[in-house]
Amino acid sequence: MQAKRRKYILDLLMEHHGVSVTELCERLNVSEMTIRRDLRALELEGLLRRTHGGAVSNLGRSYEPLLRVRAEENTDQKASIGKKAAEMVEDGHSIALDVGTTTLEIARALRDKHNLTIITASLPIALEIVSNFSMESDVRLILTGGIVRPGELSMVGEIARHTYATLHVDIAFIGAGGISPAVGITEFNLDDTQIKQELLRTAQRKVLVADSSKFGRTTFATIAPLSAIDTIVTDTGITPEMLKTLHDRHIRVILAE
Repeated sequence: MQAKRRKYILDLLMEHHGVSVTELCERLNVSEMTIRRDLRALELEGLLRRTHGGAVSNLGRSYEPLLRVRAEENTDQKASIGKKAAEMVEDGHSIALDVGTTTLEIARALRDKHNLTIITASLPIALEIVSNFSMESDVRLILTGGIVRPGELSMVGEIARHTYATLHVDIAFIGAGGISPAVGITEFNLDDTQIKQELLRTAQRKVLVADSSKFGRTTFATIAPLSAIDTIVTDTGITPEMLKTLHDRHIRVILAE
């Protein structure tokens, strides 16, 4: 609970730069003493700077929460998004699953599919597929190869880029660190960004999967403008204003209940 609360504080600061103790108490339904204790601990880690009555962010847009931390966030929404996205996949399709916790849920939701070719640069996704699918009849699994990012367990570098450049999948499922109508689709890490750009260039259909907390956020590196995406699968927490903006740009939006 404490870790989730402090992660929520950091996410809020990433969006708004500054936040008050009063606002945090109301949002998290905890005492002022608890919030001040959280802010003190986060300041000692160098993640924020306390001010009179609140705090401001010390984090830049390239700050990326650890994979194990992200895996515990918005779990119900991500599972719903994964199931809804998996409905787009038909037997015999070739698909690419980008790195990330939401795309991992897609892999988990594909268990009733057959004769798939799945390409990924994610070791957790590869492990999920090997553990739960028949390599003889259900899935042909292709790993991109490349340099493994510690902590993230994603493969990056020229080998990974070259693999995606030479393969043309039916559907690419892409994750993101942030989604902004003005800036586009962004990511925390430049290496992962370059891999995603190659994947978007070669796939027949491009599907962005992201929970609603990602909208309105801009992170470090631009992957592509929103126009590069055919479809977005997200949860019902997306705001009506954002939904209208996406519809006005002729982007299909699928909502996972």
